[in-house]
Amino acid sequence: MAPTLPLALLLALLAPGLGVAGPGCDYPAHLWCSSREIAVACQAESRCANVSHPAAAPVELSLFYESLCPACRWFLVQQLFTAWLLLPSEALTITLVPYGNAEEKNVSGKWQFQCQHGPEECLGNMIETCLMHEAKNFSTYFPVIFCLESGSSVTKNLEAQCLQVYAPQLDGGRIAACVQGDTGVELMHRNAQLTQALDPPHQYVPWILINGKHTDQLEEEAQASLVGLICRLYQVGQGAQEGGGTRPRPQGCCCA
Repeated sequence: MAPTLPLALLLALLAPGLGVAGPGCDYPAHLWCSSREIAVACQAESRCANVSHPAAAPVELSLFYESLCPACRWFLVQQLFTAWLLLPSEALTITLVPYGNAEEKNVSGKWQFQCQHGPEECLGNMIETCLMHEAKNFSTYFPVIFCLESGSSVTKNLEAQCLQVYAPQLDGGRIAACVQGDTGVELMHRNAQLTQALDPPHQYVPWILINGKHTDQLEEEAQASLVGLICRLYQVGQGAQEGGGTRPRPQGCCCA
C-alpha cells in the first residue's frame, strides 16, 4: 500500500512554486489562481499569471441593417469596424444581415424585394450578401463592406476600389453573377426570413442583437461605445466561467 501524504504536503507538490499564502488568504493552494481576487489575497498574482484559464465564449453581435441607411452606415463604420479592429477574435464574433425594413413578395415563383431607400439599396444589400457568400471568411469580407459603406457609393465601388484594396483574391465576376442570378435572390430571401424571425420584431435599423438578445439599453450602449460594452460583457463571461470575479481586460479594452 502506498504511503499516505498529508494534505498540505500533497498540495505543495501539486502546486510547486506558489509560495506561502498571505495573512488574508483563507483558501487552499489549488484555488489560489481561480480568480484575480483570490490571487491577490493569497499573494500569488505573479505565479498565477502563467496559469491557463478556460476561455470565455466570445460576445456574439448580430447587426440587422440596410446598405444605404445613414444610421446603419455610421454604426458599421464608426463603432463596429473599430471594435473588430481593436478586439481579439476570441472576444467578439459578428454576423451581418443586410435587409432591414425591406419587403419581399413572391411573383410567379420568384422573390422580389422592395427596399426602404429604393432599388439602389436593394442592389447594395444584394452586393454585400453575395460578397459574404463568395468570401466565406469574415476577416476577408468585412473590410470590403467597410470600404463600401464608408465610401461615396455602396453600389459602384466594389471592383473599382474596394476589392482591389482589401480582397484582390476575390473574383468580382463571381460576385456579379451571384447578384444577377438566382443565388443572390435565395440569399436575400434567407436574410428576409432571418429578419422576420426576430423576437421581438425589429422596429428600426440598425437593429443590434447581443448574444441573441435585443433591448433598448443594449442598443443605446452599443451605439454609444461598442468597445466598452463588449469588453464589459466579455469580462463578465470570463468571471462566470472561472467561478466569479473578472479577469484583466483583453487587448483592445485598455481605453474602453
